[in-house]
Amino acid sequence: MAVPKRKTSKSRRDKRRTHYKLTAGNLVECPVCHSWVRPHRVCSNCGTYNKVEVLKEE
Repeated sequence: MAVPKRKTSKSRRDKRRTHYKLTAGNLVECPVCHSWVRPHRVCSNCGTYNKVEVLKEE
């Protein structure tokens, strides 16, 4: 059975984990109301998608 011969140091362990991180979400500007929206989603501010009104404002 494979068993480590030596303890893995904190430095070596943390170097291996450098890529385990979250990335910030991508945002694009709505062409109608100029608010920041996630790409390929309906704008929650004005209710448009691809410059077409999808949701009616109340």
